[in-house]
Amino acid sequence: MKKFLIIPFALFFMQTSNAQSAKAVFVEGGGPGLASFNFDTRFSGKEGGIGGRIGIGGFNVNGEGAVFVPLTLNYIVSKDKANYFEIGAGATLVPSSSAVESGPFKNTSGHLNFGYRFQPEKGGLFFRATINPIFGQNFFWPYYGGLSLGYKF
Repeated sequence: MKKFLIIPFALFFMQTSNAQSAKAVFVEGGGPGLASFNFDTRFSGKEGGIGGRIGIGGFNVNGEGAVFVPLTLNYIVSKDKANYFEIGAGATLVPSSSAVESGPFKNTSGHLNFGYRFQPEKGGLFFRATINPIFGQNFFWPYYGGLSLGYKF
C-alpha cells in the first residue's frame, strides 16, 4: 500500500521539478490583505492555470490594528501569455492576537477575486487590478478591490 501511495507523489514532484512554473512577489493596496506583501505561484509547470497566493498585511490606526493573512486559490487564463484574466476564492485569516475588538476586521473572512493580471512570460514587472467581494459574519462588501505591483520570475 505504501508503494502505491509513494509512486504517484514521486512522479508528481519529479514532473514539477523539471518544469518552471510562474511565480511572483508583489505588494497590494486594497484587496483581501488591505495593505499586504504577497507570493503567488502556479501549481503546474505552466504560465497559466491553477495556482495560489499567500500574503501578510494589515493596518494600525491610533494603536488599534489587525494582521491579515490572505490565502487564495486562483485560476488565470490568457491568449497571449502576458495579459491574463484571473478568478479565485479564498479566506483572509485574522490571528487572534490582533487588537481589533469589533467590526468586520475582527474575524476571518472569505473573498472572491475577479481581475486583470499583466504577467510577462519571461519575467519582469507584474501588475494586477482586481475586484474582491468580501464577506464574513454579518457583512458583505460586493464592490471592494485592489491594485498590485511586483515582480514575476
